Amino acid sequence: MNSPRPPVTEPGFQKLGFRPLYMQVRDMLVQRMVQGVWGPGQVLPSEQDLASELGVSQGTVRKALDELAAQNLVVRRQGRGTFVAEHDEARILFQFFKIVPDTGNPMFPESRILSSERREASTEECLRLGLVPGADVIHVRRVRLLGGKPAIVETVTLPAKIFPGLGDDEIPNNHNLYGLYATEFGVTVAKAIERIKAVILTTEEAAELGVEPGHPALHVDRIARALDGSAVEWRVSLCLTDDHHYHSDLT
Repeated sequence: MNSPRPPVTEPGFQKLGFRPLYMQVRDMLVQRMVQGVWGPGQVLPSEQDLASELGVSQGTVRKALDELAAQNLVVRRQGRGTFVAEHDEARILFQFFKIVPDTGNPMFPESRILSSERREASTEECLRLGLVPGADVIHVRRVRLLGGKPAIVETVTLPAKIFPGLGDDEIPNNHNLYGLYATEFGVTVAKAIERIKAVILTTEEAAELGVEPGHPALHVDRIARALDGSAVEWRVSLCLTDDHHYHSDLT
Protein backbone atom coordinates (compact mmCIF):
# COMPACT_ATOMS: atom_id res chain seq x y z
CA MET A 1 0.00 0.00 0.00
CA ASN A 2 1.30 3.45 -0.89
CA SER A 3 1.79 5.78 2.05
CA PRO A 4 -0.19 9.06 1.90
CA ARG A 5 1.58 12.05 0.44
CA PRO A 6 2.66 14.71 2.92
CA PRO A 7 0.65 17.94 2.94
CA VAL A 8 1.92 21.20 1.52
CA THR A 9 3.69 22.78 4.48
CA GLU A 10 5.19 26.00 3.12
CA PRO A 11 4.72 28.96 5.53
CA GLY A 12 1.46 30.88 5.21
CA PHE A 13 -0.65 28.02 3.86
CA GLN A 14 -3.47 26.16 5.55
CA LYS A 15 -3.34 22.52 6.46
CA LEU A 16 -5.10 19.99 4.27
CA GLY A 17 -8.85 19.88 4.70
CA PHE A 18 -9.51 23.61 4.68
CA ARG A 19 -9.05 24.29 0.97
CA PRO A 20 -8.74 22.12 -2.15
CA LEU A 21 -5.20 20.83 -2.51
CA TYR A 22 -4.75 22.29 -5.99
CA MET A 23 -5.60 25.77 -4.60
CA GLN A 24 -3.00 25.35 -1.87
CA VAL A 25 -0.47 24.44 -4.54
CA ARG A 26 -1.61 27.40 -6.64
CA ASP A 27 -1.11 29.76 -3.67
CA MET A 28 2.33 28.33 -2.99
CA LEU A 29 3.39 28.89 -6.61
CA VAL A 30 2.13 32.47 -6.45
CA GLN A 31 4.07 33.00 -3.22
CA ARG A 32 7.25 31.90 -4.95
CA MET A 33 6.60 34.44 -7.71
CA VAL A 34 6.08 37.13 -5.05
CA GLN A 35 9.39 36.16 -3.46
CA GLY A 36 11.18 36.38 -6.81
CA VAL A 37 12.01 32.68 -7.07
CA TRP A 38 10.59 32.87 -10.61
CA GLY A 39 10.53 36.24 -12.31
CA PRO A 40 8.57 37.43 -15.35
CA GLY A 41 9.50 35.42 -18.42
CA GLN A 42 11.18 32.61 -16.47
CA VAL A 43 10.21 29.00 -17.01
CA LEU A 44 8.75 27.02 -14.11
CA PRO A 45 9.94 23.53 -13.23
CA SER A 46 8.09 20.77 -15.03
CA GLU A 47 4.79 19.46 -13.67
CA GLN A 48 6.55 16.21 -12.80
CA ASP A 49 9.33 17.98 -10.89
CA LEU A 50 6.87 20.19 -9.00
CA ALA A 51 4.70 17.21 -8.12
CA SER A 52 7.71 15.28 -6.83
CA GLU A 53 8.96 18.23 -4.78
CA LEU A 54 5.58 18.98 -3.22
CA GLY A 55 4.45 15.40 -2.69
CA VAL A 56 1.26 15.79 -4.71
CA SER A 57 0.03 14.21 -7.92
CA GLN A 58 0.97 15.61 -11.31
CA GLY A 59 -2.74 16.14 -11.95
CA THR A 60 -2.95 18.41 -8.88
CA VAL A 61 -0.04 20.50 -10.16
CA ARG A 62 -1.62 20.67 -13.62
CA LYS A 63 -4.90 21.91 -12.13
CA ALA A 64 -3.02 24.56 -10.13
CA LEU A 65 -1.23 25.71 -13.29
CA ASP A 66 -4.54 25.75 -15.17
CA GLU A 67 -5.83 28.17 -12.54
CA LEU A 68 -2.75 30.40 -12.91
CA ALA A 69 -3.07 30.34 -16.71
CA ALA A 70 -6.75 31.33 -16.48
CA GLN A 71 -5.69 34.31 -14.37
CA ASN A 72 -3.02 35.24 -16.95
CA LEU A 73 -0.24 34.77 -14.38
CA VAL A 74 1.53 32.07 -16.38
CA VAL A 75 1.73 31.27 -20.09
CA ARG A 76 1.93 27.74 -21.45
CA ARG A 77 4.00 27.23 -24.58
CA GLN A 78 3.59 23.93 -26.38
CA GLY A 79 6.75 21.87 -26.19
CA ARG A 80 8.62 24.52 -24.17
CA GLY A 81 6.96 24.57 -20.76
CA THR A 82 5.13 27.00 -18.49
CA PHE A 83 6.45 30.55 -18.09
CA VAL A 84 5.69 33.39 -15.68
CA ALA A 85 3.68 35.93 -17.67
CA GLU A 86 5.40 39.14 -18.71
CA HIS A 87 3.80 42.58 -18.93
CA ASP A 88 4.49 42.98 -22.61
CA GLU A 89 2.29 45.10 -24.84
CA ALA A 90 0.33 42.09 -26.10
CA ARG A 91 -0.66 41.00 -22.59
CA ILE A 92 -1.55 44.50 -21.42
CA LEU A 93 -3.63 45.11 -24.54
CA PHE A 94 -5.48 41.85 -23.88
CA GLN A 95 -5.87 42.02 -20.11
CA PHE A 96 -5.66 45.62 -18.92
CA PHE A 97 -6.32 48.08 -21.74
CA LYS A 98 -10.04 48.12 -22.56
CA ILE A 99 -10.50 51.25 -24.69
CA VAL A 100 -10.78 50.15 -28.33
CA PRO A 101 -11.74 51.88 -31.60
CA ASP A 102 -15.36 51.62 -32.75
CA THR A 103 -13.93 50.36 -36.04
CA GLY A 104 -10.66 48.54 -36.62
CA ASN A 105 -8.41 46.51 -34.34
CA PRO A 106 -7.35 47.28 -30.75
CA MET A 107 -4.14 49.29 -30.59
CA PHE A 108 -1.60 50.04 -27.89
CA PRO A 109 -1.68 53.77 -27.06
CA GLU A 110 1.14 56.25 -27.29
CA SER A 111 1.75 58.28 -24.14
CA ARG A 112 2.88 61.81 -23.29
CA ILE A 113 3.92 62.57 -19.70
CA LEU A 114 2.48 65.85 -18.44
CA SER A 115 3.96 65.85 -14.94
CA SER A 116 5.63 63.63 -12.35
CA GLU A 117 6.23 64.41 -8.68
CA ARG A 118 6.80 62.83 -5.28
CA ARG A 119 4.73 64.20 -2.42
CA GLU A 120 2.87 63.25 0.77
CA ALA A 121 -0.22 61.16 0.17
CA SER A 122 -3.64 62.71 0.63
CA THR A 123 -6.20 61.13 2.93
CA GLU A 124 -7.99 59.56 -0.03
CA GLU A 125 -4.75 58.23 -1.52
CA CYS A 126 -3.88 56.60 1.81
CA LEU A 127 -7.31 55.01 1.91
CA ARG A 128 -7.25 53.71 -1.66
CA LEU A 129 -3.68 52.40 -1.52
CA GLY A 130 -3.69 51.16 2.09
CA LEU A 131 -0.98 53.62 3.20
CA VAL A 132 -0.30 55.07 6.63
CA PRO A 133 -0.76 58.83 7.09
CA GLY A 134 2.37 60.72 6.09
CA ALA A 135 3.47 58.16 3.50
CA ASP A 136 4.84 59.47 0.24
CA VAL A 137 3.37 58.75 -3.18
CA ILE A 138 4.56 59.25 -6.74
CA HIS A 139 2.02 61.17 -8.78
CA VAL A 140 2.13 60.89 -12.60
CA ARG A 141 -0.20 62.60 -15.03
CA ARG A 142 -0.16 61.73 -18.71
CA VAL A 143 -2.15 61.90 -21.94
CA ARG A 144 -2.58 58.76 -24.02
CA LEU A 145 -3.08 58.92 -27.76
CA LEU A 146 -4.85 56.47 -30.05
CA GLY A 147 -4.19 56.83 -33.76
CA GLY A 148 -2.19 59.98 -32.98
CA LYS A 149 -5.13 61.75 -31.31
CA PRO A 150 -5.51 62.41 -27.55
CA ALA A 151 -8.04 59.93 -26.21
CA ILE A 152 -7.28 59.49 -22.50
CA VAL A 153 -5.90 61.68 -19.73
CA GLU A 154 -4.96 59.79 -16.60
CA THR A 155 -3.56 60.26 -13.14
CA VAL A 156 -1.41 57.44 -11.74
CA THR A 157 -0.63 57.37 -8.01
CA LEU A 158 1.95 54.92 -6.63
CA PRO A 159 3.27 54.11 -3.14
CA ALA A 160 6.78 55.59 -3.12
CA LYS A 161 8.11 52.89 -0.76
CA ILE A 162 7.34 50.20 -3.37
CA PHE A 163 8.89 52.14 -6.26
CA PRO A 164 12.01 53.82 -4.82
CA GLY A 165 13.60 56.23 -7.26
CA LEU A 166 10.76 56.18 -9.78
CA GLY A 167 10.20 59.74 -10.93
CA ASP A 168 13.65 60.94 -9.82
CA ASP A 169 14.51 60.94 -13.50
CA GLU A 170 12.07 61.79 -16.26
CA ILE A 171 9.70 58.91 -17.00
CA PRO A 172 10.00 58.10 -20.72
CA ASN A 173 6.98 58.70 -22.93
CA ASN A 174 5.32 55.57 -24.34
CA HIS A 175 6.73 53.48 -21.49
CA ASN A 176 4.84 50.34 -20.53
CA LEU A 177 4.34 51.14 -16.84
CA TYR A 178 3.32 47.62 -15.80
CA GLY A 179 6.39 46.26 -17.56
CA LEU A 180 8.50 48.88 -15.76
CA TYR A 181 7.04 47.85 -12.39
CA ALA A 182 7.96 44.21 -13.04
CA THR A 183 11.43 44.59 -14.54
CA GLU A 184 12.75 47.46 -12.39
CA PHE A 185 10.98 46.90 -9.08
CA GLY A 186 9.89 43.24 -9.05
CA VAL A 187 6.21 44.21 -8.78
CA THR A 188 3.86 42.17 -10.97
CA VAL A 189 0.34 43.49 -11.44
CA ALA A 190 -1.88 40.43 -11.17
CA LYS A 191 -5.32 41.99 -11.38
CA ALA A 192 -7.18 45.29 -11.38
CA ILE A 193 -10.55 46.34 -10.02
CA GLU A 194 -12.34 49.14 -11.87
CA ARG A 195 -15.28 51.46 -11.25
CA ILE A 196 -16.74 53.16 -14.32
CA LYS A 197 -19.12 56.09 -14.71
CA ALA A 198 -19.98 58.87 -17.17
CA VAL A 199 -18.74 62.42 -16.42
CA ILE A 200 -18.24 65.76 -18.13
CA LEU A 201 -14.74 67.23 -18.49
CA THR A 202 -13.47 70.25 -16.59
CA THR A 203 -11.78 73.10 -18.43
CA GLU A 204 -8.31 71.74 -17.62
CA GLU A 205 -9.18 68.15 -18.57
CA ALA A 206 -10.81 69.27 -21.81
CA ALA A 207 -7.74 71.32 -22.75
CA GLU A 208 -5.49 68.30 -22.19
CA LEU A 209 -7.67 66.25 -24.54
CA GLY A 210 -8.25 68.97 -27.10
CA VAL A 211 -12.05 69.23 -26.70
CA GLU A 212 -14.48 71.78 -25.31
CA PRO A 213 -15.20 72.02 -21.56
CA GLY A 214 -18.26 69.99 -20.63
CA HIS A 215 -17.48 67.31 -23.21
CA PRO A 216 -18.67 63.85 -22.03
CA ALA A 217 -16.11 61.23 -21.05
CA LEU A 218 -15.84 57.85 -19.38
CA HIS A 219 -14.32 57.96 -15.87
CA VAL A 220 -12.43 54.74 -15.08
CA ASP A 221 -11.18 54.40 -11.49
CA ARG A 222 -8.76 51.46 -11.13
CA ILE A 223 -6.90 49.88 -8.24
CA ALA A 224 -4.17 47.52 -9.45
CA ARG A 225 -3.06 44.74 -7.12
CA ALA A 226 0.15 42.74 -7.02
CA LEU A 227 0.47 38.97 -6.72
CA ASP A 228 0.20 39.18 -2.93
CA GLY A 229 -3.02 41.19 -3.16
CA SER A 230 -1.55 44.52 -2.05
CA ALA A 231 -2.62 47.72 -3.81
CA VAL A 232 0.29 49.04 -5.89
CA GLU A 233 -1.39 51.62 -8.14
CA TRP A 234 -4.41 53.91 -8.17
CA ARG A 235 -5.18 55.06 -11.70
CA VAL A 236 -7.95 57.42 -12.75
CA SER A 237 -8.52 57.64 -16.51
CA LEU A 238 -10.80 60.03 -18.38
CA CYS A 239 -11.57 58.51 -21.77
CA LEU A 240 -13.14 60.11 -24.83
CA THR A 241 -15.69 57.82 -26.41
CA ASP A 242 -16.49 59.74 -29.60
CA ASP A 243 -14.66 57.13 -31.67
CA HIS A 244 -13.87 54.51 -29.00
CA HIS A 245 -15.66 52.31 -26.49
CA TYR A 246 -14.89 50.28 -23.38
CA HIS A 247 -14.66 46.59 -24.32
CA SER A 248 -15.15 43.86 -21.71
CA ASP A 249 -15.15 40.18 -22.59
CA LEU A 250 -17.34 38.38 -20.04
CA THR A 251 -16.67 34.85 -21.28
